[in-house]
Amino acid sequence: MQRVVVVTGGFGTLGRAVGRVFSENGWKVALLDKAPAPDDANAAQLNAAWWRGGVELADLDAAQSAMAAAVEQLGKLDAVVNVAGGFRWETLADGSLDTWDLMYQMNVRTAATASKAALDYLADGARGGRIVNIGAGAALKAGMGMGAYTASKSGVMRLTEALAEELKDRSITVNAILPGIIDTPQNRKDMPDADFSRWVRPEEIANVILFLASDAASGVTGALIPVTGRN
Repeated sequence: MQRVVVVTGGFGTLGRAVGRVFSENGWKVALLDKAPAPDDANAAQLNAAWWRGGVELADLDAAQSAMAAAVEQLGKLDAVVNVAGGFRWETLADGSLDTWDLMYQMNVRTAATASKAALDYLADGARGGRIVNIGAGAALKAGMGMGAYTASKSGVMRLTEALAEELKDRSITVNAILPGIIDTPQNRKDMPDADFSRWVRPEEIANVILFLASDAASGVTGALIPVTGRN
């Protein structure tokens, strides 16, 4: 029986890459996102069996409703990949403290909420379940203007470790990817003078996530795995 993955933040560059790689490797893919669902003309580019837009992933009721709908449509749930998140660069002196709350909501809260919403379904699988989160290589040592963002991504990393311990006797593994700068259209626009060839491609990250969701990675849990290209 085909395995099923739910990808949050599934309409963005990394989320679509994850969905595409899983689909190409025989998985059924469900995509969830706060952004509106694409129109019919663009839906074919999602490489997904099912999707839903307008999901407030920081809200538990909304996340539970979306997760239940995905399972109803696709029959089961084997893995959740928490791509949903956001980024802000601003210094403490010139920025707003509201940014710290925003980064927590977008990065930590969405990962915790989606994971909680998925637990009952993941526990049903005889092969065990998989949760993969997206941390950040930058969270290992924050630079100027990166305080709010890296603090929230550090929270994702600690969530990953704690949840791995919590779930290890339920055959559910929990791991996190720590990307470097990802080669996305937005990052190219923001850093036009950079050497894009040194950045990590979304597909490279997606391939590591696919491995973590596979049976071959059943012994890996609580890991924080840098995937940085040549950054």
